[in-house]
Amino acid sequence: MNGAAMYSSVQAVGAVDAQIMQHAPLVKRIAYHLLGKLPDSVLVDDLIQAGMLGLLEALKNYDNTQGASFETYAGIRIRGSMLDEVRRSDWTPRSVHKKSRQVTEAIKEIESETTQGATSVEIAERLNISLDEYNKILKDTASSRFFSVEELAQTGDHFIEEYAGSCAGPEDILKKDNFQEALAGAIEQLPEREKLVVSLYYDEELNLREIGEVLNVSESRVSQISSQAMLRLRSRLADWTEGNDNDAVF
Repeated sequence: MNGAAMYSSVQAVGAVDAQIMQHAPLVKRIAYHLLGKLPDSVLVDDLIQAGMLGLLEALKNYDNTQGASFETYAGIRIRGSMLDEVRRSDWTPRSVHKKSRQVTEAIKEIESETTQGATSVEIAERLNISLDEYNKILKDTASSRFFSVEELAQTGDHFIEEYAGSCAGPEDILKKDNFQEALAGAIEQLPEREKLVVSLYYDEELNLREIGEVLNVSESRVSQISSQAMLRLRSRLADWTEGNDNDAVF
C-alpha cells in the first residue's frame, strides 16, 4: 500500500470512529428504553453491544440521498439488532405464545362481529376462561419480550430497511407508507386508556412505574393494559403481520 492509500485508509477509520463516538449516546438511550420492557435477566450491556453492531451496519449502509435522516435510519437498525439479540435468547414458553395468539384471534373475531372494541370481559368469555385467567395471560404476555410496538413495528422497519436503499421503487415505498399509516390509524383507534399508555410509553418515554403514577394504578395494571393494547393492535393489523409471524416469536 502506497503512502497516499495508507493515509486515506487511516482517515476513513478515524472518521468511522468519530461517528461511533458521536452516536454512542443514541445506542445507550435505545438500550435503556427497551430494557424497561424486558425481564431482569436481560443485561443492558448485551443490548448496547448488539446496538453498536447495528450502528456499524447503519454507518456502512446509510444512503443520504433517500430522504431519511441518519438518526432515524440508525435508530431502526440499532433497535432491530437489539431485538434480534433478545429473540435469539428467547426464554418464553411456547404455551405463552399460543395463548397470546388465541387472545389476538378472539379480539379479531369479537371486533369483527360487534364493530366495537373488545372488552376484557368479552375476550375472557370468548376464550371460556375467567377474568383472572385472562389477566394472567396478559401478565405472561408482558413478560414475553416481544409484545411491544417496537416488535410490532418490525414489519414497518423491514420495509424501511429494505427500501431505504437505491433499489427502492414507488410501489415499495408506497407499501412502507401504507403500513405506517395503518399502524398509526390502529393506535389512534385504541380505547382511550390503552392509547394513553402507548403514548406515554413510546412518545413520552415514561416507564411503567411512572405511567402507573400518572394513571393512579399499579405498575402491574399498566403492564396488563399495555399487553392488551399490543394484542389488539396485532389483531387489527393481521393482514400486515401474519406473513411475518412465526412460532418462535409469537
